[in-house]
Amino acid sequence: MQPRLAELEAAARIVHASIAPTPQYRWPLLCERLGAEVWLKHENHTQVGAFKIRGGLVYFDHLLRDGSRHRGVVAATRGNHGQSVGFAAQRHGIAATIVVPFGNSREKNAAMRSLGVELIEHGEDFQAAREQAEKIAADRHLHLVPSFHPLLVAGVASYWLEFFRGVAGLDTVYVPIGQGSGICAAVAARDALQLPTEIVGVVSSGAPAYALSFAQGSPIEHAVTTQLADGMACRKPDPAALEIIRHGVQRIVEVGEDDIADAMRTLFQCTHQLAEGAGAASYAAAALEATRNRGGRVGLVLSGGNVDRDVFARVVAG
Repeated sequence: MQPRLAELEAAARIVHASIAPTPQYRWPLLCERLGAEVWLKHENHTQVGAFKIRGGLVYFDHLLRDGSRHRGVVAATRGNHGQSVGFAAQRHGIAATIVVPFGNSREKNAAMRSLGVELIEHGEDFQAAREQAEKIAADRHLHLVPSFHPLLVAGVASYWLEFFRGVAGLDTVYVPIGQGSGICAAVAARDALQLPTEIVGVVSSGAPAYALSFAQGSPIEHAVTTQLADGMACRKPDPAALEIIRHGVQRIVEVGEDDIADAMRTLFQCTHQLAEGAGAASYAAAALEATRNRGGRVGLVLSGGNVDRDVFARVVAG
């Protein structure tokens, strides 16, 4: 069942007690490139450089409100969810353990450690890290913070309320898909506001599980090969997220590594904003569908800017 507007607004109040609304700008050079009125939502401007912080704030508010005593929390991540958990846990004085796969972003790892988390490296991809987090939760009697949950969606929906209310009449929005909280939040906010906006999901062609599952109508697991789009490196879709996506999303677009790299360069050139791979994916998809959107009003989200310096330098250099 989708959340009502009152529930999303209550979650937004929790979020805005800790972080300010992020801006959305109409960038002329992006409009010129895509032949449309293009608005970019800057979730790279939060305290952790990504949208995930919003879900963590709401999740932890409810976690502590139920009166339970917790020895600590554990979560799996490729980085941004882990920063969200670390940020919220630190604010509430709760010990947090974060599991990441080997080879994870060095700078994301450093950012999580700076929030006081215990960082554990395990496995070759996010799914392996998540399974290890589940084991640690059982062994240490810790609370497992999931990667997808209605409270996370409600928190993330706060940026979509900001966006939809800040820019009237968006025809289409493009949303990257990792585990699903971002795009499910878009669906929740659009439906709560009773808007006709078309929502288009974006996946990496090196992590096509959600696209395949969307087409099939049921979860399909698929190996992950993407390097640039670590925030979309999903091997196993969440069934609850997939159900929302199937009923609320118009279509899913796959973007390749070259598309993502070009989008990162374009966003830097046209806006001088730093975008990680997943953060540039919405622009990459909109660029592929430029003919479809010509003359329309298009919403993109720069969902995160947490990319290692050496990786970004290579991308910008082409």
